Amino acid sequence: MKKFLAGLATGLLLVGMVGTAHAETIFPQSNLISSTEYYTNNLGDVAVMTGGGSSSNVGGSSGRNDDGFMGPINLGFDLDFFGVTYNSFYANNNGNISFNNGISAYVPTGPLGAVQPIISPFFADVDTRTSAGVMYVQNDVANQWVITWDQVGYFNSHATPTNSFQLVLRGSDYVVPEGEGTIGFFYRDMGWDTTDTSTTAAVGFGNGSGDGVVLQGSNTSGMAAVVANHHTWFVQQGGTIVVVDNNVVPEPSTIFLLGFGLLGLAGASRKKMKK
Repeated sequence: MKKFLAGLATGLLLVGMVGTAHAETIFPQSNLISSTEYYTNNLGDVAVMTGGGSSSNVGGSSGRNDDGFMGPINLGFDLDFFGVTYNSFYANNNGNISFNNGISAYVPTGPLGAVQPIISPFFADVDTRTSAGVMYVQNDVANQWVITWDQVGYFNSHATPTNSFQLVLRGSDYVVPEGEGTIGFFYRDMGWDTTDTSTTAAVGFGNGSGDGVVLQGSNTSGMAAVVANHHTWFVQQGGTIVVVDNNVVPEPSTIFLLGFGLLGLAGASRKKMKK
């Protein structure tokens, strides 16, 4: 409760509630904060794949793969996500992490369309089989995981341009500094969202059962340019996802009214063949 009240001091925007059947809500692009750095430059270890798609390179120490995933990875804490508690996750090469199982899907239908609960800093068809970068996992601080897709290319074996983005995931026992949160999306240079299989990327959250919270414009062309050199923080409060908004500090009397102006964003299904 103390962490939640401390976060209110920086301004909060309510963006997602459990209980509405197949609800998709959005958080505005104005909540993205300009920045040019990762949360941390300590990227940790190369993610070694344990499963995935046709070129997952399971067990390969280089971490180079297409459509692979790593997991299950023990969180070391309990995470309440959309009202369900998880203690492990999968790091998926295609720009997201998931719960219950790994995801090798490569064409984003939005976090809402994922078959597993998912957190997507940039769900797109990442391909790290080239000389470009790979995915990393890091757990050097108690109650905190950092997953980084550093200078990664895209399908089919394109090494340039690259995308660099990072996910920070924290447990409830992490003492959150003012202005931060329990989930963070960080972006550096983002050179692509169009691949040989799709022209969009998805940014946000989904519970695997039709409920999701997404960035305004998610799963439309141009998302790489929208998120490039920005970051944003979220706070998990049970079934509610809250954006920490350093741009707007609401009056105390309006804090509980922020959730009523949300817009719905229809998900678009895209089916394309690959490999």
